[in-house]
Amino acid sequence: MVSGAAVHRSLEGRRAEVLDLVEDAYRLHGAGHTVNPPSYFLRFPDRPASRIIALPASVGGDVGVDGIKWISSFPTNVELGIPRASAMLVLNDRVTGYPFACLEGSIISAVRTAASAAVAARHLTAKRGAPRRIGFIGTGLIARYIHTYLGELGWPVEEFGVFDLNEEYARSFAGQVLGADTGTPVTVHSTAEELIRSSDLVVLATTAAAPHITDPDWFSHHPVVLHVSLRDLSTAIVLDSVNVVDDVDHVLQADTSVHLTEQQTGGRDFLHATLNDVLTGEYTVPADRTVVFSPFGLGLLDLVVGSNVHRWARAAGEVTTVDGFFHDLDRHQSAGTR
Repeated sequence: MVSGAAVHRSLEGRRAEVLDLVEDAYRLHGAGHTVNPPSYFLRFPDRPASRIIALPASVGGDVGVDGIKWISSFPTNVELGIPRASAMLVLNDRVTGYPFACLEGSIISAVRTAASAAVAARHLTAKRGAPRRIGFIGTGLIARYIHTYLGELGWPVEEFGVFDLNEEYARSFAGQVLGADTGTPVTVHSTAEELIRSSDLVVLATTAAAPHITDPDWFSHHPVVLHVSLRDLSTAIVLDSVNVVDDVDHVLQADTSVHLTEQQTGGRDFLHATLNDVLTGEYTVPADRTVVFSPFGLGLLDLVVGSNVHRWARAAGEVTTVDGFFHDLDRHQSAGTR
């Protein structure tokens, strides 16, 4: 067992290493060395805003691990004073199939999401230069992690922008997260349009269930958009942009913006590339178009980060062993020696 505190300590100071791990994971996936079935959504008729998602996966190569993330999203938790999301990650041995570790998964999930966004940002902006103005729409935990991992890229940011429907959250994020880290000027915008028009890189990290940003003209200056929350943009904006995804089949589900676009157009031609296509040079991202990265979030990323967290925590003596968890193994071991 690896607790949340141990997970946090294991990841501290390893952002550059995690970025490389996540980028390598995308390359493994693109080369066909992973298995990543569709995520399963457990929904509740009496609690329609809540859900629990199962993300099974298998990663080959040097990682060599199978497993599953089980992550819940209960928005009403905020009213109870606890985080919206909670998660656990189970790692399975590739030879025997036996689970060998259970880790607190919400930190790993947030880190792999942020690292995924930062890896995409690093490569999607390569031909247009580092963004000087970065804007965040949505100011929760994921936005905080993304800000931290973008900071690892060493960009000379001149201004941060923030917008949230809850102005108190926006001002807290601006003061405690953005401005506190670097002293870079921060503007709290009164509208999403104002933020988008004034940003070279836009981070969408909301809890939106349906598109609420609908006017393609807001993007006439052609920013790069990290569409992490997946459901913010209208079909019109998707069709007016270059669209890069993490995995085509995975992102075209669950009423994401690109899924709605597929339903409306009857095809997938509006998707230009996967992130692996960009990493390998099979697709060159244009500098004169709005570019939208829509990552559904692959379970294989949790396994890659989680297996390394387990290794780091074990080396630091921060794992808790549960003796006798698997019962009555002696007779099987004895039979195997006869």
